[in-house]
Amino acid sequence: MIKKTDKIFVAGHNGLVGSAIVRKLKQKGFKKIIIANRKDLDLINQQKVISFLKKKKPKFIFLAAAKVGGIYSNKKFKANYIYENLMIQTNVIHGAFEANIKNLIFLGSSCIYPKLSKQPIKETYFLSGKLEETNDAYAIAKIAGIKMCESYNLQYKTNYKCLMPTNTFGYNDNYHELDSHFVPSLFRKIYKIEKQKSKTIQIWGNGSPKREIIYSDDIADACVFFMNKKTRHNLINIGTGKDLKIKEYVNLFLKILLPKKKVKILYDKSKPNGTPRKVLDVSLAKKYGWTAKTSIKEAVLKTYNEYKNSQKQ
Repeated sequence: MIKKTDKIFVAGHNGLVGSAIVRKLKQKGFKKIIIANRKDLDLINQQKVISFLKKKKPKFIFLAAAKVGGIYSNKKFKANYIYENLMIQTNVIHGAFEANIKNLIFLGSSCIYPKLSKQPIKETYFLSGKLEETNDAYAIAKIAGIKMCESYNLQYKTNYKCLMPTNTFGYNDNYHELDSHFVPSLFRKIYKIEKQKSKTIQIWGNGSPKREIIYSDDIADACVFFMNKKTRHNLINIGTGKDLKIKEYVNLFLKILLPKKKVKILYDKSKPNGTPRKVLDVSLAKKYGWTAKTSIKEAVLKTYNEYKNSQKQ
């Protein structure tokens, strides 16, 4: 059992999910949260990671650090994605073992599942088919992390759990023009319409792929929930279990954020669609007692307002 006074290390505390975990831990009253900026701890350097963990001796680790990006970036920089993610997770997971830290949560991604997986995607579909080509390098790194946690649990009796979040958005998201996922990209485009009084929005692909999205604070809630939960399963999906087409999200976001404005949606069909459909089966998480709590309207409004405020600074 992790107590409020135990030391907890959050790797990747500046990122989308890592920062949400820190907020959630503070909200729940945890007093000793360990964080380290990149200049103080390079997670790609194994010796430094092991030394850091042996010195700090946290009781629990949340491994939320990763190199992440959208379709364009994943396709163009495959070497960076596979190398950096393999190094980061290998060093933290092995470092935890070296420092005798028994408890860890590794955050993966729903892209670990096959491109043409049966829907909704159950945890048992893991390693059952071919991956989506645009982000297979990132997915393979995450798959290696899952198998590493599983292997250390089997060989060394550690308690390393793997949570697989669906498409996540929220505070501290990445809004880079070519490097972001579709939700932050949509926020950026909607803000441009609002600011420049434009009447059109352009979307990559034909808008037909179906996606499930979840608010980052809900992912953080799941992380803290499963921190103290005994589970028989090494791999657990974290999502809402509901999905919409990309074009439906575009219309929904416009309705929530620009209700009085008529906007024409243009589809750039020369750009890739990605996986045709991706919705997680979340019945296992529900069986353990966890479900997502934030409504899409609340999450969209909170995230968009935070993004708008960041643009004014």
